[in-house]
Amino acid sequence: MPALETVKKVAERLTGWARPSGTAVVELLRKRKANTFHFKDDGIIPNHPHWPLVIYRGPVRLPKDLDLAAVFEELFKRNGWGQSWRNGIYDYVHYHSAIHEVLGIARGSAKVQFGGKHGRSVALKAGDVAILPAGTGHQALSATSDLLVVGAYPPSGTYDVCTSSEDHKRATRTVPKVGKPRKDPVYGHSGPLLGAWRSMRSR
Repeated sequence: MPALETVKKVAERLTGWARPSGTAVVELLRKRKANTFHFKDDGIIPNHPHWPLVIYRGPVRLPKDLDLAAVFEELFKRNGWGQSWRNGIYDYVHYHSAIHEVLGIARGSAKVQFGGKHGRSVALKAGDVAILPAGTGHQALSATSDLLVVGAYPPSGTYDVCTSSEDHKRATRTVPKVGKPRKDPVYGHSGPLLGAWRSMRSR
């Protein structure tokens, strides 16, 4: 985490400055549809065999008196997604084989390749949220200098970073075993994510 963001995060938690309460953050929500993207296993990046990448475009309002990074942290925490961090997105393709991940764009914008070499490039900007099921390849192809991302994880699962073909065989076994989260990190129990990740149909 950049040093400045570390200081801001600590200050916000100690003082409440620019940080909404867990209940107040709900009032910032806007209803958005789930944009879904399925990716195939390409032999290096397994992706998820059943569940799609989900992207929400601008699901929260951006009040000028609040730090959007803090808004995302509180929102994700309220819905059971923790271990949050502030940083960017790695510029090399990687994935997590034993845990799902949510990425909230708090500042700036980025062009992100999801799904590996044969996946899809998506432009993300401040306010957007991407929810990646375990196995989903991702890397930043380009980003503005002020890019700031808040990441978080559901309570079940183990964080890892996989990058090579050597990880692939093991990942194809672990990825399908990562359980469905109890809540959508943005909309909670009623979130579109839960419906998008309900079906076990083959791609």
